[in-house]
Amino acid sequence: MQEAFLNVRRISKRFGGVQALRDVSLTIGRGEIHSLVGENGSGKSTLIKIIAGVCRPDVGDIVINGRPAGHLHPIDAVREGIQVIYQDLSLFPNLTVAENLAINTLIEHECRWATPGRIRRTASEAVARLGIELDLCREVAELSVAERQLVAIARALLQDARLIIMDEPTTALTRREIGSLFRIIQTLQTRGISTLFVSHKLAEVLEVSERITVVRNGGKVAEGDTLDFDYNTLVRHMTGKDVCKTKSSPDQRGSPLLCVRALGRRDAFNEVSVDLHRGEVLGIAGLLGSGRTELAMSLFGLTPADDGTIEIDGESVRLGSVQCAMAKGIAYIPEDRLTEGLFLEQSIERNISVANLDSLSRRAGWLDFARMRQAVGQWMAGLGIAAPSAGLPVQSLSGGNQQKVVLAKWLMGKAQILILNGPTVGVDVGAKTEIHGKLMELARNGMGILLISDDLTELACLCQRVLVMHRGRIVDELTMAEASEGTLAARLSALE
Repeated sequence: MQEAFLNVRRISKRFGGVQALRDVSLTIGRGEIHSLVGENGSGKSTLIKIIAGVCRPDVGDIVINGRPAGHLHPIDAVREGIQVIYQDLSLFPNLTVAENLAINTLIEHECRWATPGRIRRTASEAVARLGIELDLCREVAELSVAERQLVAIARALLQDARLIIMDEPTTALTRREIGSLFRIIQTLQTRGISTLFVSHKLAEVLEVSERITVVRNGGKVAEGDTLDFDYNTLVRHMTGKDVCKTKSSPDQRGSPLLCVRALGRRDAFNEVSVDLHRGEVLGIAGLLGSGRTELAMSLFGLTPADDGTIEIDGESVRLGSVQCAMAKGIAYIPEDRLTEGLFLEQSIERNISVANLDSLSRRAGWLDFARMRQAVGQWMAGLGIAAPSAGLPVQSLSGGNQQKVVLAKWLMGKAQILILNGPTVGVDVGAKTEIHGKLMELARNGMGILLISDDLTELACLCQRVLVMHRGRIVDELTMAEASEGTLAARLSALE
């Protein structure tokens, strides 16, 4: 292994009654690409925060560049060349892309006056390093999840980093953008810059890293060269058991449930025709900007279509609002659960019941709290939501359990059409398997499921058919037999 840049030695950390880390050691060499993997709640985030100086360990020490770091503070970590891209991105939504990219550099150089020209030059340098195109004048709040992720990565590359920690950096990126990111990581490696890559996407971990450390329940359970691991061994180390990938059952579609004809919305998508049957999981794949999300939002009434027709159960409908879509039995799980799907500071109970208040109320309009608690408890048990109490804030849950809360919210409402946009983004392999199993169960019970995903394995395993969107149109349809991961990758690559 290369000469060590970072040595984390026998770190332990407890939060109240929870042992977050237990005797964990980690070594990252200069220019090494090292991956850290584990299920939600395994201790990965705590370890990252300790390295970044956000948390102090109870036991153990950190050595950076051969020198003991002592009581490390965030500013000390930055000065040592440690940069962290957290999962929540930490961007300023009301500032432009250029301002978000330039702000750290301007502060570092104690710039009293920031001219538009200097901001743009700094931002242009960051975008050029990442090899992407972004509108520097747009506010970050207007960007998609994928574009915001790229801004966060580009900003980190502007600093004089010796170690870049990337926490789920490819969560909402397309294959092309992921490939670009991996090339950048490899370029940084040639300059002696190390990368700690933290991801639930095990195929990416195996592709990009040189060494892997696996943590489970706060302890290190495996470490070694990437060549010593494969998908199955990683899953076994992470979960303590073998997890089989869910495979869709043969095509047993029922009667048509949703029929969309020549649907269009200006500057989003055009002439889209889709049939979704009862008991079917229908996938939609496409590159960033293909119109997938815009189509889903129109079908849920968030941004109504301008042209075309929609039929549900043979009845012509106009989905002009979310309320109308819900009344017709349509549910939508958005791509960004943190900002679009959950009230993070509110309780699990309130998040699950918020879309079903009418059905949980008495005739006089008062909420029936006993009935609400019973219904929430049933859904928590049915979906395996791991929490000691429904009264806890939903932000205290892991990513997988948060996604299950969003799913419970809509399933309580007896939806017959479920639209999912990236349902397992940022979810560990164990929770992903549970969610996949639930979706297959719902399909077997007659629900129609429209699944939008960048995870080609997910599409290949769950869907009876996969539609490919490009520039706002459906350009291809693959049957279950045709929709392998390799075929989907080839079709999407041809569109880039």
